[in-house]
Parts: sequence; structure tokens; C-alpha cells
Amino acid sequence: MPSPFPGMDPYLEGYLWPDVHHRLATQISDQLAPRLEPNYVARIVLRTVMETWDMGESIGVVLPDVEIFRGRETPMTPTRENVAVVDVSIAPAPIIAPQHWEYEVEIPSVEIRTVKGGVLVASIEIMSPTNKTGQGWNEYHIKRTRVLESEAHLLEIDLLRRGKRPVPLGPAPLRPYYVFLTRARHRTRVEIWPISLRDPLPTVPVPLRAPDPDVALNLQLALTTVYDRARYHLSIDYHQPAEYPLEEFEAEWAATLMK
Repeated sequence: MPSPFPGMDPYLEGYLWPDVHHRLATQISDQLAPRLEPNYVARIVLRTVMETWDMGESIGVVLPDVEIFRGRETPMTPTRENVAVVDVSIAPAPIIAPQHWEYEVEIPSVEIRTVKGGVLVASIEIMSPTNKTGQGWNEYHIKRTRVLESEAHLLEIDLLRRGKRPVPLGPAPLRPYYVFLTRARHRTRVEIWPISLRDPLPTVPVPLRAPDPDVALNLQLALTTVYDRARYHLSIDYHQPAEYPLEEFEAEWAATLMK
């Protein structure tokens, strides 16, 4: 069963996102591979970063739960031995502080490299909650700077509404999703594709080395294939609000769509 949304499905932005992210990187690599022959290859690269999670905050990563079960109570008959215990008052903790949890997150990206020499030609980054907030944001920008200082192109796919955008939007209209392309020979400008929730994802160019022409990346085909193969409709209850709520006007439209 396909997603009811024509483009990006906002219900994928929650706890399913780590799975979506990995599958999308694989699908992008598979889609590009035959178009890159014989001079280039597409490779998936995993980058491991440390993330800090405050207990109670949702970050789109599933962590194990700890459950405390209350057993059946046995009435206590007061005796000389337990009266003193019953009468003791328990002092509440005067301070409640957030608990922090550090864990490793693997973030996949796709690299286009030359067959001869394995030179990096283009880096395709799929934004994640980790590299849009906190320490992950800083680490991502270090990697981003390295790419921009090289002779490689940078294609950034941001299908998450939360967190910071990788580049300033400038004159671009406000939309929930974006694709950004920075070409190696034009570092002073960024090509931007604003994406509405109501529109299919665009087909965008992946630049190669001159004089080779750009190759096309059909993002909608990639996402639709991932959605179908992963059977995400079995994990999503579209009768419930999305984990990350939509704007009011979008929520009304989505409700009508799903009817």
C-alpha cells in the first residue's frame, strides 16, 4: 500500500526515521549506480557520532525502556517493630535534574567517486535529527566544511521539519523540506529546491566532473520504493496525529487527504 501523501510522508519523521535514512541512502546509491558507469561509482559511507539524549525528549531513536512493576501488596499489621518505620516521613528530593544518555549514532551518506583513484566527486548527505541539533550539528558542519574546501560537489537532502537547516534559506520561500546543491566551481551560491508537503519530491541533478553532464536523481521514486519495500504502512496509524505535529493548515489538509 503506498503512502497517502504525494511527496514526503511526515509520519516517517519520527521513530521510523533511522530505518528510512539507511534505506534511502541504499536506494539512492542503487538508482545512481547504472547511470554513473563506467567512470564513477556510488558508495555508502557510515559516519559514527556521539549524541546526548535528555530522558523524556523524543529524538527519533528507539531506546530500550525500563519498566517497574508493582507487586501485590500484603496488608501490614502494626507491631512494635514496624510502627517506627511507618511513622517515618520520606523527604522528597529538593532538586529534579534531567538525566543524560550518551549513545553512538551511525549516519549514512552516499559518495560518488571516480573509478580511477577513488577521488571524491560528490557527497550526498541525507539530513538526520542528529546532525541538525546539538553536538551532531557541530560535527556535521566540520564534515561539510571539509567537502566545501575540496573539489567535490555537495548535495544535501533535508526531509525533516525539525532542527536547523544546513544553509541559510535566503530568498527561498518557507517550506517543510528542502534540497540544497553546492557545486564545486560555484561555492558562493547554493541551488535550492523548496518542497511543499503537497508536492512530489523533485528530480535533482547530481554533478560530476567536467565535461561529464549531471545525472538525474529521482527522489520521489527513491522514497516511494523505500516505503513500499519496508511496508511502512503496517507501522503507521494515519488516524493518529504525526509524531511531529503539522502546522494547522497542513494538518487540516492532511486530515482531508487521509479520509
